[in-house]
Amino acid sequence: MKHEVVKDDAALFEPLIRTGRGFYITVAVLVILIACGAYALVRQWVFGLGVTGMNRPVFWGVYIINFVFFIGLSHAGTLVSAILRIVKAEWRRPFTRAAEAVTVFSLPFGAISIILDMGRPDRLLNLIFHGRFQSAILWDVTCVPLYLLSSVFYFYLALIPDIAMCRDRLDVGPLRARLYKFLALGWTGTEHQYRRLDRLMNIMAVWLTMLVVIVHTVVAWIFGMTIVPGWHSAIIGPYFLCGAIFSGVGAVIITTVILRRVYHLEDYIKPVHINAMSLFLLSLSLVWFYFTFAEYFTTFYGNEPAHMVVFNAKFWQEFSPLFWLMVVFCFVIPVVILSNPKTRTIAGAVVVSVFVNVGMWLERYIVIIPSMARPRMGGIGSYAPTWTEWAITIACFAFFILLYVLFTKLFPVIAVWEVHEARHQSIPEAMERMRSYMRNIGHYPLDVVVRQRRSNVIRGTQVARAPEAMERVRSYMPGAMASPLPKE
Repeated sequence: MKHEVVKDDAALFEPLIRTGRGFYITVAVLVILIACGAYALVRQWVFGLGVTGMNRPVFWGVYIINFVFFIGLSHAGTLVSAILRIVKAEWRRPFTRAAEAVTVFSLPFGAISIILDMGRPDRLLNLIFHGRFQSAILWDVTCVPLYLLSSVFYFYLALIPDIAMCRDRLDVGPLRARLYKFLALGWTGTEHQYRRLDRLMNIMAVWLTMLVVIVHTVVAWIFGMTIVPGWHSAIIGPYFLCGAIFSGVGAVIITTVILRRVYHLEDYIKPVHINAMSLFLLSLSLVWFYFTFAEYFTTFYGNEPAHMVVFNAKFWQEFSPLFWLMVVFCFVIPVVILSNPKTRTIAGAVVVSVFVNVGMWLERYIVIIPSMARPRMGGIGSYAPTWTEWAITIACFAFFILLYVLFTKLFPVIAVWEVHEARHQSIPEAMERMRSYMRNIGHYPLDVVVRQRRSNVIRGTQVARAPEAMERVRSYMPGAMASPLPKE
């Protein structure tokens, strides 16, 4: 596939050369929020963790909750881009770049949250020089940087062809021109280069798929490998992994819909794409509820006293409002809205995604805080985050959004080269693959199938639906497509 310039794809490069007032207002608001968080952070460094709500026995709070949440968000890029690339899901294409950016920009804040929770951040190097691999914390310290480096490499690989297009077709200042030239690595878009890129990205997709399972399982084992009531569970690894993917997919939906609206990308991010992601989100909601039910039903049936103390605190006592709110946000609302085609719209998907991410943050709170507030040795603890913790948390989210906003002004938010690949390569491959699934039509040309699907020559429900299935595959392709299928 030769490097090309398509006039119809000018909308993908428009945000890189035109900047409106809204961009500067957004950046200004985010910078103010970050500055407030920086003030709170300096104050925490000066006065110590006493300015937070953490205490004995609740010595983990909002920062650890943010750590788990941001690591979970980072799985969005791996799932949407890497895993769906392996299974050749054509509807993934408008989401891949947005998902990969969510991964790269959220993962550092997960790591930073650990440092924020430390009373002596200067002792972080002790983990490297004096750490013991028997500790699950050191497993996490090993896995997260490896996951970050691998995600950045995968993200950069997918950017190279588009960076070369920016280098060749954008009239920008000398600084950005030199940046594009440096990052393009001499890419010219030859067939040989695309073959090598495709091979390397497939290898990285398999590697990242394996890594994402390991990383969040290890994050869960920080809790599960203890004997703390409510944490010591065999399914905490897959439970955390499911929740991470759940919140990550919701974050991708929110991000892509905002990009669609702000940058007028309706021709590339279509309702059919959002519908596919919404069904995926609905499926994850059901899986999440299964894990939640299995986790708490096992605890209830076992009736072990120490675990039942935590169970009762979540279900009936001071943590019950947050627990049941989590169930409503992560299960009831997604099922009610997304199971109905009339409400499974773009707006409905965004509403559900917002509730899911709020609910998944609450889930991390419900997992961590009650178990620490009901220690095995007895007693009742309490925890209330202070304004310092909330200011730093808001600053982390603002910084994440700021990085994303700046990214959209430097690089295309949709992988242009994947759009070109869809037009010239993926559509024929998908059509042929779809044809191979259909019985009795493998030797018939497509136009014959369309004209004679109701005749005596070609029969069967599969044949009757083959053109519709192929048209659906074509509808997933972003941007200007080739001519439609032949009519009857």
